[in-house]
Order: sequence, then C-alpha cells, then structure tokens
Amino acid sequence: MDKKINDFIIFCMEFYKEKHNLTGKEVLKLFEKNKVFDYLEEFYDVLHTQGKKWIMDDIDGFIENNK
Repeated sequence: MDKKINDFIIFCMEFYKEKHNLTGKEVLKLFEKNKVFDYLEEFYDVLHTQGKKWIMDDIDGFIENNK
C-alpha cells in the first residue's frame, strides 16, 4: 500500500476514534468488519481532499449503509 494512503487511513482512524470516544481496537474491529479500509483505499483520491468533518460523516454513512 502507498505510504500516503496508509497515512490517510491512520489519520481517519485517529479522528474517528476521537469523534466516537472509542479505543483503537474498537475502531480497528469496526473498520475491518465494515470494510472501511477497502473503501478508504479505493476512494483515497477523492476522500483525502475533503475536510475532517466531511470524511468522518462519510465514514459514518458508509458504515450505516453496510448494516
């Protein structure tokens, strides 16, 4: 995986953890279960140009749609 994408995924995990008051393990499990890592990697070109709030809301919507 490209280092820029990897850094972006870590950025997303950290802010998602903070937004939802979760542990790193909880975010990891949630992202794995809902294939968020695949989503972030596939759509990196568009997602990384957005603001933090927009990205967090987008991840929330993506997870909600996968339920």
